Amino acid sequence: MQHEAHTQHHETHAHHHQAAATWAMAAQATLHCLTGCAIGEVLGMVIGTAFGWGNLATTILAIVLAFFFGYSLTLRGVLKAGVGFRAAFRVALAADTLSIAVMELIDNGVIVVWPDAMDATLSDLLFWGSLAISLVIAFLVTTPVNRWMIGRGKGHAVVHQYH
Repeated sequence: MQHEAHTQHHETHAHHHQAAATWAMAAQATLHCLTGCAIGEVLGMVIGTAFGWGNLATTILAIVLAFFFGYSLTLRGVLKAGVGFRAAFRVALAADTLSIAVMELIDNGVIVVWPDAMDATLSDLLFWGSLAISLVIAFLVTTPVNRWMIGRGKGHAVVHQYH
């Protein structure tokens, strides 16, 4: 009987999250993710391009920095709520990993297939234009992913309990 009540509680909890998963919530979560990704992506591209690194090294740096800044922004908020670092780190991983991964896959995929974008320099409009457009496309693709995750009590739904 107790197990049945516990199971019903989880089903009710999951149903509540599905009803709460609005496009506005998903867009807000994606904007949060986009902020960290954009900081890391732009910084990585600028550093790699300024130092004349190859495309692979620059892209890897941009992706690593995107994850770093994405996780850092979430960590900052959760730590501010009084959660210990270890638990906050787990929350950041749970909240952001899929969102950042999708965003980075789309963002970098657009840059790779955009003619000449990989060879653009910091002084080229193509560098900044393709980067901006790739981030917009990544936002549009990642928002439904975040809505789906929030609706299942995952992703940024995990972070909301600390706000």
